[in-house]
Amino acid sequence: MEIIKITTRESDLLAALLLVWEDSVRQSHHFLTAADIAGLRPLVLQGLSLISELWALRTVDGTYVGFMGIDGQKLEMLFIKGEQRGCGLGSMLLTQAIEELGVTEVDVNEQNPQAQDFYYKHGFYQAGRSAVDGQGKPFPILHLRLK
Repeated sequence: MEIIKITTRESDLLAALLLVWEDSVRQSHHFLTAADIAGLRPLVLQGLSLISELWALRTVDGTYVGFMGIDGQKLEMLFIKGEQRGCGLGSMLLTQAIEELGVTEVDVNEQNPQAQDFYYKHGFYQAGRSAVDGQGKPFPILHLRLK
């Protein structure tokens, strides 16, 4: 498994990362409906194409199994394909984000306790809360900071 920086964003690559995102979300964001996920797809695709720093986990056969997007000191996205979750890949990406890329902030859905626990175990704490998500939907967001 290797972590690679994405420097060119071809449509095939973005489509592969979007599949990783959707697989991960379906297994971790149980509060989202199929319609919610469908509505988020174009926003995520746009985010993948525009995010400042995009890094991906790729297997030796070229399959993408995870990715993270960073803007400044904020981790904007970190997703691991469902069957790979719990194997340390998210920790590998997060460690790089913190130690090598200077990440100190992340937002997480309040309704996703697995993600909260993951970030708390890596030294983050809750610094704030928003009652709605970035699209104004009733999915509260916790604003986490690194201790």
